[in-house]
Amino acid sequence: MSTEARGGQAAPGAGGVPDSTLSVDALFGGRLTLTQPRKGHRAGTDAVLLAAAAGDASDGTVVDLGAGVGTVGLAIAARSPSARAVLVESEAALASLARRNCSANGLDDRARVIEADVLAPARTRHAAGLVPAMADLVVTNPPFYAPGRFRTSPDAGRSRAHAMDDDLLDPWVRTAADLLKPRGRLVMIHRADALALVLSALAGRFGAVSLMPAHPRAGEPAVRLLVAAIKGSRAPLSLLPGIILHAPEGGFTAEMEAVNRGNAVLTL
Repeated sequence: MSTEARGGQAAPGAGGVPDSTLSVDALFGGRLTLTQPRKGHRAGTDAVLLAAAAGDASDGTVVDLGAGVGTVGLAIAARSPSARAVLVESEAALASLARRNCSANGLDDRARVIEADVLAPARTRHAAGLVPAMADLVVTNPPFYAPGRFRTSPDAGRSRAHAMDDDLLDPWVRTAADLLKPRGRLVMIHRADALALVLSALAGRFGAVSLMPAHPRAGEPAVRLLVAAIKGSRAPLSLLPGIILHAPEGGFTAEMEAVNRGNAVLTL
């Protein structure tokens, strides 16, 4: 699942010399410019869907867990002029690029990067700045390909960004719950076949769960699941109509093209 980023020119490196390992890409109709690795973890359809599902963060604090180069958190901050974004990334190289992208998009005053492991013990996370009840909204695209069950990329960076044992989703969601204020909102994207795993991780922590499947084409099984939930709620689950990504004749559907360009959000 990939969304084509516009641009792709080599990024400037040390001394202004172009760095051929990085590219500068425009997303959301040019509203966001990202420097990101040419290989490995790159912004794609999953990040675009997640940003759209998060909607408007209003004037609250949004924490992007496993932020990579900052795509989702920065997209929300750019769309919501009063929102503050905290980008959490454990890989030093990606965290450095996320800081660079904060500056490049004029968001230094409202976006910051915390280099920390989402799965670290609570005391370690808190010391790094991930303190309880700091967030109104948590967005996350956790690594969701279980090593051994799915073929992972030979590229080490891409593999780390996309592969994680299924049993680690529960502590990942526990960290999200710890960061959220009471009645705070979690928005996540995961594999569609991981529905039971997702619901198990949410149980006892979140309610008012809304699920929106993403289908490659009409009539085909869903491949992704967008999930929204409220911390501490006891409201029942809602299964929403899915989004169709590709038209029969090729290319994106009109709805998905509007999402790609940043002209539409998804209501969960």
